[in-house]
Amino acid sequence: MLTNIFPNHPSPWETPEQHEFRLHTREFVAREVTDNQTRWAQQHQIDREVWKKLGDAGLLCPSIPEEFGGLGGNFGHEAIVQQELVFGLDTSIAHSVHSAIVAHYILAYGSDEQKCRWLPQMASGDLIGAIAMTEPTTGSDLQGIKTTARRDGADYVINGSKTFITNGSHCDLLIIVAKTDPGQGAKGISLIVAETANLPGFERGRVLEKIGGNGQDTRELAFVDMHVPAGNLLGDREGAGFSQLMNQLGQERLIIGVMAAAAAQTAVALATDYARERKAFGKPIIEFQNTRFVLAECKTDAFVGKTFIDYCIDDHIKRGLDSATASMAKLWCSEKQVEVIDRCLQIFGGYGFVMEYPIAQLYAAARVQKIYGGTNEIMKELIGRSL
Repeated sequence: MLTNIFPNHPSPWETPEQHEFRLHTREFVAREVTDNQTRWAQQHQIDREVWKKLGDAGLLCPSIPEEFGGLGGNFGHEAIVQQELVFGLDTSIAHSVHSAIVAHYILAYGSDEQKCRWLPQMASGDLIGAIAMTEPTTGSDLQGIKTTARRDGADYVINGSKTFITNGSHCDLLIIVAKTDPGQGAKGISLIVAETANLPGFERGRVLEKIGGNGQDTRELAFVDMHVPAGNLLGDREGAGFSQLMNQLGQERLIIGVMAAAAAQTAVALATDYARERKAFGKPIIEFQNTRFVLAECKTDAFVGKTFIDYCIDDHIKRGLDSATASMAKLWCSEKQVEVIDRCLQIFGGYGFVMEYPIAQLYAAARVQKIYGGTNEIMKELIGRSL
């Protein structure tokens, strides 16, 4: 158990019920997740059965209404699961993509029939969700996507390719960002859900070798004359996809900030424990002023991040966090995550460079946080527009 480096009291948004949910999540992570990181990284995916175990434990889609199979909770429940996965040293389970992102696109824009068909199976872990935005030549500029969805009778015929798709190996339910009217720019983008089981024209490409987070099944996908029922369009009309994306990206960026703040806390706790145990020149290295000063600065940054994220979570639960503040959460916390983990890794010396040590795994997994969900340069642009 890692040292608790902060005052031992719940976050202001955390209810007594959510605190019990946190303890339940923590026990699950300790039992099912922490010790599997090396094996999952070697096989480039978690075990499929883990999704079912998460569902059986009530840890999937906890903020989805009970009528659709969820727990009927709020964003705080999603944040708790993400925090406890990070505190439990997980860098493999892409829970947030499935639960806090994909499920909420369906909840927000799906028809009653779509919600009843898909959400209960997502909550149980029978369907795994992914979202396909990024393409080989298009990243943060979603208006530039080239994947097309052409209406053909009762179907859409989809052609194109996507990359960096988290849950790419396991996904059964894939939200595809596609152009239904290529001549209309952003107004021609739609979101279409593909049920991938035995789907002709759906191809899973190579699993990507990444710097870190190799337990996640991140891979390339391709669609070759892939027929998807027109009834799988999200929303009541074509061309609403770009606004749907913009409305949901705030929660995606906030959950990235949640994970980033938790990772910084975890790094400080790991480094503090190590500094108390590791000896140099006859005494624990925490007794050296430089070590204490580094940890003091990192603890302060991590505590500021935690406090900011607590504010953002509380605001999102009560009102729905605005885009600029969500961008600030993603920007500041991911930047501090990388900085704090780097400084904490230095305390480990050569062992910090060995992947069997969790600090090295955290270091390798941190860098992408400044890229996905919109690069941090894009976050600055979005924040700047609010000035």
